[in-house]
Amino acid sequence: VQLQASGGGLVQAGGSLRLSCVASERTFETYTMAWFRQAPGKEREFVGAQSRRGGISYYADSVKGRFTISRDNAKNTAYLQMNSLRPEDTAVYYCAARHGNAPLSRTETDFGPWGQGTLVTVSS
Repeated sequence: VQLQASGGGLVQAGGSLRLSCVASERTFETYTMAWFRQAPGKEREFVGAQSRRGGISYYADSVKGRFTISRDNAKNTAYLQMNSLRPEDTAVYYCAARHGNAPLSRTETDFGPWGQGTLVTVSS
């Protein structure tokens, strides 16, 4: 499967953005979908993930309560709704997939393929 992320941009602190990740295959519903991010000068970090049918979602503590992952399997699309954005949320955001009924993971090496990344910049 190939993933295409979009929706990044410039937003003021306290604002919202919604990122999208479109998959190329109808087998999208067989993949756990995750979002990671990489801030300038930092390592890539886990943001959140959602199980294949959307029944289970889990998040990094830094975004819990502000970010929400959802998916529309009919549209082969995953979303990351980001509210109450902070300057420290500035990063390139990546979507990633993990095929099959694997245990929940926050580890980037457990995921692949990856989307190309979309830049989110939050101004103070």
